Amino acid sequence: MLKINNLSANIEDKSILKDFSLNINPGEVHAIMGPNGSGKSTLSNILSGKKGYEISGEVLFENNNLFELETEERAHKGIFLAFQYPLEIPGVNTNIFLKTSLNAIRKAKGEKELDAIEFLKLVKEKARELKFDEEKLNRQLNVGFSGGEKKKNEILQMSMLSPKLSILDETDSGLDIDALKVVSDGVNTLRSKDNSFLIITHYQRLLDYIKPDFVHVLMNGKIIKSGGPELALELEKKGYENFN
Repeated sequence: MLKINNLSANIEDKSILKDFSLNINPGEVHAIMGPNGSGKSTLSNILSGKKGYEISGEVLFENNNLFELETEERAHKGIFLAFQYPLEIPGVNTNIFLKTSLNAIRKAKGEKELDAIEFLKLVKEKARELKFDEEKLNRQLNVGFSGGEKKKNEILQMSMLSPKLSILDETDSGLDIDALKVVSDGVNTLRSKDNSFLIITHYQRLLDYIKPDFVHVLMNGKIIKSGGPELALELEKKGYENFN
């Protein structure tokens, strides 16, 4: 599904990713762990289409050259990014945002767009599954939401859009245990043999709830070690400074 070959990324003459390579197959969940400044968020930014990086190497998504696709086109192809710090967008109603996003992707796939009644039925169903307060669907996007509510809103968006590849950029940041469980349950509900997840995190605790198939340790722009879920436990014990 996703093939990254020798990806290097610089910004303002600073090298961030260095010959980074990773393959993600359909149905797999990969976790990337690393300290601040290791290149984790840079990776998610590049995959989602953020500008400003000097890039070399190759990134293929279902055999499409990702660098030839704009951010919107990547979303149409099935890539979704859950932000570490979701933005507040005053003046944009949450329901309207979700409906517009969903119908844009359906249209790009040649599918019938949902009318208001069909959309409301679907979004209320998804909100109940995620224990997301339906009243917030009528509010401005993320405005006045707590950190946990913003993250739940991101997972609601993911649930509505049903992406093929979901990138969770430190989604566990700032979540209490209850919110962490709700977000994790939402991710686990969406797991299937046809979609994949790339989970970017500092901490092992998220992986107690979302069991990854593979864990990769990223330091200084490179993956220095890969393994199964037990690798996250080893890293938790040793810490990044003592890990090699």
